[in-house]
Amino acid sequence: MGARARSGDVRGDLIAAVATAQGRGALAVVRMSGPGAAAAAARVLAPWPPVPRRATRVRVHACDAPAEPLDDALATHFPAPASFTGEDVVELSVHGGRYVAAAVLAALVEAGARPALPGEFTERAVRNGKLDLLQAEAVADLIDARSRAMHRAALRQLSGALSHRLGALRDALIEVEALIAYEVDFPEEDDGPQPRARAAAAAARVVAELDALLATLPRAELGRDGVTVVLAGAPNTGKSSLFNALAGDPRAIVSEVPGTTRDALEVLVDHSPWPLRLVDTAGLRASDDVVERLGIEVSARRLAMAHLVLVCAERDADLQRTCAEVAALSGAPRIAVRTKSDLRTDGRGRAAPADGEVEVLAPHTALAVVEVSAATGAGLDALRAAITDAMTAITPDPDEELPVVTRARQAAALRAARDEVVAFTHAWEAGELPAPVVGTHLRAAVHALDELLGGIDVDDVLDRVFRTFCVGK
Repeated sequence: MGARARSGDVRGDLIAAVATAQGRGALAVVRMSGPGAAAAAARVLAPWPPVPRRATRVRVHACDAPAEPLDDALATHFPAPASFTGEDVVELSVHGGRYVAAAVLAALVEAGARPALPGEFTERAVRNGKLDLLQAEAVADLIDARSRAMHRAALRQLSGALSHRLGALRDALIEVEALIAYEVDFPEEDDGPQPRARAAAAAARVVAELDALLATLPRAELGRDGVTVVLAGAPNTGKSSLFNALAGDPRAIVSEVPGTTRDALEVLVDHSPWPLRLVDTAGLRASDDVVERLGIEVSARRLAMAHLVLVCAERDADLQRTCAEVAALSGAPRIAVRTKSDLRTDGRGRAAPADGEVEVLAPHTALAVVEVSAATGAGLDALRAAITDAMTAITPDPDEELPVVTRARQAAALRAARDEVVAFTHAWEAGELPAPVVGTHLRAAVHALDELLGGIDVDDVLDRVFRTFCVGK
């Protein structure tokens, strides 16, 4: 099993780890799982928790120094099989900080445990039937979630929504196998042709369900990486100030000197229905400065990958001109943003146009025109609303009823299952091969779904899943 296999099969021994992030904090959690967890914990705790699943105040000490406490903590014992891993589990809530947690972990190791590998607690939960592999991946997705969209998707998968859906598809494939067996065992029956048509129709329904699940991949990508919103415009038009205002944090350097932003800056901002990946780019202009030209080239590449562009300028003529420049670099829809509204001087809330300046943007130039002031916050809510409206038009609508495929491993297994069912359908309808031969495609599809759910104990699959987990989970 990858790194695990090189040190031998260590399943079923006693493991311990700090389950919270390193660093200064109020509390840290140290957990231990495996046979003998209670006996090992009793060597370093006083008193031993008398009631299972109830937190008890204890003193933690080293095995050989019971008179020298390491911490005043809370201990909870979860006897097997009523625990996260399905094994005997002891969890300690100790004071936070690097030293206390490390000292308590060292005491548990001295008592007979070994340091856990990344993801080993959750792996044991899978092996002991507490979770399936998809739910285990949802645990990692929940920990890594940086937006409401990804948080919702992870919680839904952790609840078993995707597992139940795939289990139903697996059952449907087994039913098709049963229909094939009917065709083989009872070829002379009066209703013999009916099961053959039923098998083809059932396989077609499975393919449609698999296609629907695979179609959720873009939703998972948006939930994880966000809708890319690029701020573009000439230098000194307020892009960086607007970027900071939308991000809620001064990440970009704001300066009156043209060309301050030499590279693209980006930040992920939680938003509904999808998070926003805001990208602040170098000002669009001709330049003899080598470094600035490189920044402008980066801007062009970011614009080419944008889902939405905020075109920034102070005057309508500049907006019109910059929208045209952006259109040549990106096919993404645009929102025209009149910046620095707090500096308007004509009494109408807008800058007085220069001679020959176009005051009204052509309808096809942008989805909307919004006037903002990053300094005062005026217009920011209207801009966010315009961004939300644009997102609704250019991104898929989140379907809360359909579970989301979040990982490449899941997508690969679903595609493999789909290809096998399609191959079965073609061979079955052609009728040129014996039914048992054609049925091998269905068995391969079921195998792909079993591997996806973790029903098959394939060590290299488990290693790929759990190697990215944090230690202690």
